[in-house]
Amino acid sequence: MSVLIVIVVMLTLLLIRVPVGFAIAIAGAFGLFVHGGLSDVLGVLQSAPAAAVSSYSLSPIPLFILMAQFVVASGVMDDLFRATQVWVGRIRGGAGIAAAGAGAMFAAVSGSSTAAAATLAHTSTTKMIDSGYSPRISTGLVAVVGTLAALVPPSIILVFYAVIAEESVGQVLVAGFLPGALVTLALVATLVVLIKINPSSAPAGQRHAWADKLRNLRSAGPVLLLFALVTGTVYFGVATPTEAAALGAVGGFALLAARKRANWATIKHAVTETISSSVMILMIILGAHILGYFITSTRVTPTVVSWVASLDVAPIVVVIILFLCYVILGFFLDQIAILALTVPVVLPLVTELGYDPIWFGVLIVLLAEIGLVSPPLGLNVFVVARTARRPTAEVFWGALPFVLAVVAVAALLIALPEIVLWLPETMASTE
Repeated sequence: MSVLIVIVVMLTLLLIRVPVGFAIAIAGAFGLFVHGGLSDVLGVLQSAPAAAVSSYSLSPIPLFILMAQFVVASGVMDDLFRATQVWVGRIRGGAGIAAAGAGAMFAAVSGSSTAAAATLAHTSTTKMIDSGYSPRISTGLVAVVGTLAALVPPSIILVFYAVIAEESVGQVLVAGFLPGALVTLALVATLVVLIKINPSSAPAGQRHAWADKLRNLRSAGPVLLLFALVTGTVYFGVATPTEAAALGAVGGFALLAARKRANWATIKHAVTETISSSVMILMIILGAHILGYFITSTRVTPTVVSWVASLDVAPIVVVIILFLCYVILGFFLDQIAILALTVPVVLPLVTELGYDPIWFGVLIVLLAEIGLVSPPLGLNVFVVARTARRPTAEVFWGALPFVLAVVAVAALLIALPEIVLWLPETMASTE
């Protein structure tokens, strides 16, 4: 009964727009008070803050956020889109393919789905529409491409999952690479099919000379180098995730300086945003710790595990039901909030059923990201609609075919977990 009361309290706080971290912490503290009295609450509050935020595994998060801020401020997205468009421009729909490719590269160094969508919408959506692309396809594609930032390493959300799940940060980060590549290919394939069905939705391609291709290739070089610096050093065991994040932050600043945008105002904004985002994430982690103490004291997790074990259904059925729940939660809640609320309860059940926690983490991040392009939350959709000055409903409908492509990739990863686990199993480790 106390668990139900805590859920109601937490949902009420979220509905009245209390910040997620505080809503989770207040609900958890209230649950501890109901279950064990004031002494339990005070005991947890004395130990939880230090235990929650002092973990070394958390240190990559502010560094990755700082790197993302520097990359966004550098304005590199314009060059990425142009370079990719020159290479695939002769194909009908080449600008759309360029948007997907450039979006994937930008996602690899931005770490933020919303930032990726906003930047890509600013640099490519309006250009695509002006050159004759269907507004529905243009906006829908960009909104979904932005979600790659949660999956392609270095992903702040994957780092957050690794910390909550107490898994290797490096392995979880690397595990997102192949799924991210598959999602990118699926989005490109969906775009090609849509254009084949309706050729008028995209203009004819434009050829570019090899000299132009090689000249523009240099624009993508710094971003690819930064991606290799961060992900490659972790994969080959050259650096820990924290060290790689520090290298990424330095590399992001070097990119900012090389493009002559490293002024005081830009640096101050980047640092301020980094502090703000980091504190928000740390508060959510603190709230999750307090709620976790309540869940442990009420033995919710063992009870759920025992109940599921008594069901006469195959383990994969239980996991698929959980995945569907994550899709639905993504419609209403922020991805970090979803992980903080559910992983402490759900992950022991999943591991008890025999599934790998790294595979599970990548899947739930991928599926929860669908909420960023689905009503009623659909944050990426609202960002793209506002930037491109298009109706929100148009962007939602435009995103639908690409969302189905993401779901198809998720189904493939469920059927073949080896796709997710191959890179983590072959990487060298420094952790």
